Amino acid sequence: MDRRTLLTTVLASGGVLSLAACGAGEDPLAADPGGEGTATSALVIGSANFPENELLAEMYAQVLEAAGSEVERNFGIGSREVYLRALQDGSIDLIPEYNGALLAAVSDGGVPEDVSTSEEVYEALEEALPDGLTVLEQSEAQNKDSLTVTRATAEQYGLTSIADLAPVAGQLVAGGAPEFAERYQGLVGLEEVYGVEFAEYRSLDIGGPLTVQALLDGDVQVANLFTTDSSIETNDLVVLEDPQDLFLAENVVPLINAARSNAQIAAALNAFSETLTTEKLTEYLARVQVAKEPVADVARAYLQANPVEPAAS
Repeated sequence: MDRRTLLTTVLASGGVLSLAACGAGEDPLAADPGGEGTATSALVIGSANFPENELLAEMYAQVLEAAGSEVERNFGIGSREVYLRALQDGSIDLIPEYNGALLAAVSDGGVPEDVSTSEEVYEALEEALPDGLTVLEQSEAQNKDSLTVTRATAEQYGLTSIADLAPVAGQLVAGGAPEFAERYQGLVGLEEVYGVEFAEYRSLDIGGPLTVQALLDGDVQVANLFTTDSSIETNDLVVLEDPQDLFLAENVVPLINAARSNAQIAAALNAFSETLTTEKLTEYLARVQVAKEPVADVARAYLQANPVEPAAS
């Protein structure tokens, strides 16, 4: 089975992983029931349905509009399996991605064991992407998966790393993204690499408020959160170290339908990626998650503070 066939099979079965929180129960892709893409020349920018990805997508949109491109926004799509299918069928054209998680999703046979750094992951990703999809330059900014616990839980069980969970995980309930339960960079790898098996896993949301609240309320004791999540600092949570590098490098990278990419788009987004660091992303994401500022306003403020200057083509 070739990679494209494999991915098509995975995506067809992965549709059930779409999150229910896609905009008041509506499917953001429902406007194109024929699955043949939109009848417009505008570049359709999508996002997954968690705040950071929506912020990045809005940044992409404003950068491209400033560069003279016509764009449409189609945010809050849901899980990777759903939006990869949308990219392939033309329902959307561009989405912010994370190189490690994307590599795991499209790799035939899983991510190679010798691949972990940002550069290694990016090179492997370029080789693994199915025909018709391509990535532009990745940013320095990373947002990795993590297993995070409250300070009280860390002290109670002596937890500093994921390895410390092995002898006590059977007493604990974990929670997070629905697809985390099925992925190697999730429960599958936790059992294989660390010998960690939780008493229960609860499907909540993708690094969002449901997961954070469940952790704070004690409904789960271990949460799958992203490392740029401002709730980690504001609630004095503890991110467990990952000494075996189960969670790959996760640099932010634009994933685009190759047929819709051009020199103007590439130059603008590559220049934007050059400005983005983990520290900046965390700072501006807090304005969305904590200060509750509108995503469009935060994206505009970022771009005013970090001007994008595309290289001459």
